[in-house]
Amino acid sequence: MLAAMPSLGWIALGLLAALGGAGVTVFGKLGLEGVNPTLATALRAVIMALVMLGVALGTGQLGPLLFGKAHLTGRAWLFITLAGLSGATSWLAYFAALRVGPTAGVAALDRLSLAFIFLFSALALREPHGWRGWLGAVVLLAGVYLMAADR
Repeated sequence: MLAAMPSLGWIALGLLAALGGAGVTVFGKLGLEGVNPTLATALRAVIMALVMLGVALGTGQLGPLLFGKAHLTGRAWLFITLAGLSGATSWLAYFAALRVGPTAGVAALDRLSLAFIFLFSALALREPHGWRGWLGAVVLLAGVYLMAADR
């Protein structure tokens, strides 16, 4: 199944990621009952690391890294490290917010990452966006506001 994932296409994979993200939110909120959010985040990271190591091992991707044949440049290491640090910051803040806030509101605010990604992809990556994309970003911002303010 894992080998077939890339052949699903970006839309199917994106929907699968969204479904997984919904599970993170709902299961995370349920798991935070009486648990420190930092501890919960650390446990989640360990579980994810074990799963991902298993996936990398099962797909033959871990061997080249362990034996120095992965061909990762310094630039790749830098940005993978920065992505890891960004992810850790996001997880810590997300689980802390879930602990004290409404699930749908926290999830809506977290999805502002889409607006940030859209903006940063235009500014830093020089990816062009048309009027539909910019309109979608505005509608997204309005939707996040409406969902986060729903009390």
